Amino acid sequence: QAQVEESGGDTVQAGGSLRLSCTASGLNFYAYPMGWFRQASGKEREGVSCISRDALTTYYSDSVKGRFTISRDNAKNTVYLEMNGLKLDDTALYYCAAGRAWDFYCSTSRSDYNYWGQGTQVTVSS
Repeated sequence: QAQVEESGGDTVQAGGSLRLSCTASGLNFYAYPMGWFRQASGKEREGVSCISRDALTTYYSDSVKGRFTISRDNAKNTVYLEMNGLKLDDTALYYCAAGRAWDFYCSTSRSDYNYWGQGTQVTVSS
């Protein structure tokens, strides 16, 4: 059974940094594009970043471009989200998800993802 688990969420001051990790099990990790999503209180879940299965293609939403970096280590079945210059608006529950096996590109559309983690909370304080 495929499982995805996020970690690394914390409370950090504005301007600070965090690195989120997401480890997948029960699936051939190297075959899956991976994505990070977030959901702030009272808002819909939004796509933040994604990475193709070969890590050659990445995508960032406009709100995080230039501040966040996604990467993956297929040997460790892990995808990372390095977050710098954190803002109050970055406060949210961050989810990791595995997309459709063997898709060539990645997507930030929720409907393209099959396996989801439970989320890790990131809180940015002033």
